[in-house]
Amino acid sequence: MALTLPPLPYAYDALQPYMSRETLEYHHDKHHKAYVDTANNLLKDSPLADKPLEEIVKESHGKNVPLFNNAAQAWNHSHFWKWLKPNGGGKIPGTLEKAIVDAFGSVEEAKKQFVQAGVTQFGSGWAWFVVKNGKVEVLKTPNGENPLLHNSTAILGVDVWEHSYYIDYRNRRPDYLQAVVDHLVNWEYVAELYEKAV
Repeated sequence: MALTLPPLPYAYDALQPYMSRETLEYHHDKHHKAYVDTANNLLKDSPLADKPLEEIVKESHGKNVPLFNNAAQAWNHSHFWKWLKPNGGGKIPGTLEKAIVDAFGSVEEAKKQFVQAGVTQFGSGWAWFVVKNGKVEVLKTPNGENPLLHNSTAILGVDVWEHSYYIDYRNRRPDYLQAVVDHLVNWEYVAELYEKAV
């Protein structure tokens, strides 16, 4: 079962001014597509070829580095586009907001820790809100690694590889992360994933 590149759930210019058309064209059509194509090539004649993407990620980890890297990034990005939306940010749905306040003391503190995780992830990687043991936590991971390997469920992930922000923000990773959290996060989708996780 070949992996496929999901279409963007909005137009290329829908996330402006926080994420440009050029960034989305490069990030989705070049980077995400390359992960999917490379993973498909590496899966040919592999015993994992017919498994779901989550299983491929978990079973290739530590055993087949090139396959893991590309499959994990294909998984990460397939969610990443859904975690963003035009006119995002804003109010967090009730149940999720309560869980965040319970875990961090306030929504502001949760966002601060999330942005800090992304800012302090050395080199490439991801910042995450996850659910672990029923509680919302912040996690950061290097490269393509994701919460599937940390006994936790991703409910929001933001890509901090340079290709996700360099066209629009150059080296200002904190500004990119703040813009995503304040203006682009699809909190309804995050809340949906939270409900499933608990």
